Amino acid sequence: MTRIVFALMWLVRLLPMPAIAATGNALGRALFWLIPERRKVTRINLEKCFPQMPPSERERLARASFRSFCRSFVERGLLWWSSERRLRRLVRVEGAEHLDALAGRPVIILAPHFVGLDAGGIRLAMDRALASMYSRQKDPVFDRLLYAKRLRFGGQLFARRDELRPAVRAIRSGVPFYYLPDMDLGRSGSVFVPFFGVPAATITGLSDLARLTGAAIVPCVTRMLPGGGGYVARLYPAWRDFPSGDAAADARRMLAFIEERVLEMPEQYFWLHKRFKTRPEGEARFY
Repeated sequence: MTRIVFALMWLVRLLPMPAIAATGNALGRALFWLIPERRKVTRINLEKCFPQMPPSERERLARASFRSFCRSFVERGLLWWSSERRLRRLVRVEGAEHLDALAGRPVIILAPHFVGLDAGGIRLAMDRALASMYSRQKDPVFDRLLYAKRLRFGGQLFARRDELRPAVRAIRSGVPFYYLPDMDLGRSGSVFVPFFGVPAATITGLSDLARLTGAAIVPCVTRMLPGGGGYVARLYPAWRDFPSGDAAADARRMLAFIEERVLEMPEQYFWLHKRFKTRPEGEARFY
């Protein structure tokens, strides 16, 4: 089944961009009803984060998030198999000067979980060697393909469950580290800090790596453009005074930055993820 899905993704990439986007949107509409568990997770996340939002608006946002997520999945066929020339047209980079100014220095690229994160990572890797982490997939076919395609333009990729030492070595050697530290990975190595006012288990990896390597933090958020218009990977100025020496304050600073970006494009955040799965002691489960 996995091979069939990937074969379809390979074929869909041959369509014009508006048609590919329409295919992804149609898939999102269907899966909103076909995957009730993720529909429930999305609704709960939005209710917790936006309690003042009218229910009808939250429902509209939930459906839009499914469409955005599925469109990004379908468009991975473009990222994985299209020519370099087409990819450069598909994904535009803004703010590259913030990264270029740090050439030769240790750098961590903070890449929150918006639907365009793979597009941004692959596009940046076309211009410079990158290192990153990924989560091993249960399906071995998917795992092998994901690993290979994220390294399509070279670089290094470490399993998330491995120790941080390979990442530390890569950063210290001057390879920018494309880091995605905003998911709920459990209680170990995490602190509870507010995300839209809700305590969220947040790993301290960003400040830990910055402390161990002396790396500058350059955020990168990739926006999916409407109507099959591609993506824009925007790099932001390097953060000052990070890490602060207070892991909780650093984690909160990261989430505050992500909150600002979510408000700019709320339908493109990973609301399907159980962001509040780990709860403080004594607090009831959300899901």
